[in-house]
Amino acid sequence: MTSDIFPNRQLYQFGYCAVFATGIAPAELLARAGGQALHPVALTRAEAVSIEALGEDISEEDVPEVDFEQLKDSGVLGSDGPVLRAGAHDGWSFVIEPEGSYLAAHDIVKSVSRETVALCVRDSESGSCWISYAEDGEILSSFDPLFPDSDYGTRPDVLDRLTGHVAAINNGDRADAYVNAVRTIQQWLQCTAPQEADEERLLTIRIANGY
Repeated sequence: MTSDIFPNRQLYQFGYCAVFATGIAPAELLARAGGQALHPVALTRAEAVSIEALGEDISEEDVPEVDFEQLKDSGVLGSDGPVLRAGAHDGWSFVIEPEGSYLAAHDIVKSVSRETVALCVRDSESGSCWISYAEDGEILSSFDPLFPDSDYGTRPDVLDRLTGHVAAINNGDRADAYVNAVRTIQQWLQCTAPQEADEERLLTIRIANGY
């Protein structure tokens, strides 16, 4: 995937999982993905990376522009569970999880898509990839881009009619199946986002014991 489209491996070299949803704010997206009782703190991608690397050993000097008391109260400094950052671009909200697959769980995708639509894309370090598309709590498509005809959604034809992603996969190189599928789906759904949208200070939570 080109480096100017979010998400991609240049930003998250060890893989990622991302969910896009339209018509809801980033705070609501986090609440649906992680629960109402969490207290988000605003972090840049670089700050989040530092926090994950240093954990509870991080000091105020490591993140000088962050309210450190708020950071501690947020629970983001915990040692376990996925860190999620949520933002918005061009009518869609997105939430990004480095490395893990917490966001790819069907219950999460269904929850996020209530009364709206949601797209989940996962690219793991092992090379395993997955795409899910849901409308109003129902997963219509759920498939490995290497095997687009084996779709576990309830109505996979819906996403293909909207985007033509199966043709995009079949007409390209097998090694590029995931990239071609995600690019095509994002463009047709108009949930593309520049990578700069993820560099800004975004609402961030950690799901304790989320894995």
